[in-house]
Amino acid sequence: MITVAILIGLVLVGLACVLSIYRLWRGPTLPDRILALDTLTINVIALIVLFGLWIGNTINFEAALLMAVLGFISTVALSKYVLRGQIIEAHIDDNQAGKSGD
Repeated sequence: MITVAILIGLVLVGLACVLSIYRLWRGPTLPDRILALDTLTINVIALIVLFGLWIGNTINFEAALLMAVLGFISTVALSKYVLRGQIIEAHIDDNQAGKSGD
């Protein structure tokens, strides 16, 4: 019975991945595409976990955790790029800018 539920979950989450890819491809704006990429990452994590349950392998859970970390970092980096135009902010000291405290 649990195998049937896992297979149904794999099919439904796979369908959600296809719909997320469609929104990623056709998204009218960049924030829509970033959101679709984040949703796709979560769906892929669900697929990895369900597949690990189906075959009875525990290494897939570590792969899902790695995918979650990479998905979070990529979402934050892309959102920061959209908001500020750069990912890494350069801070300039007063001494480097030629300003002295005298």
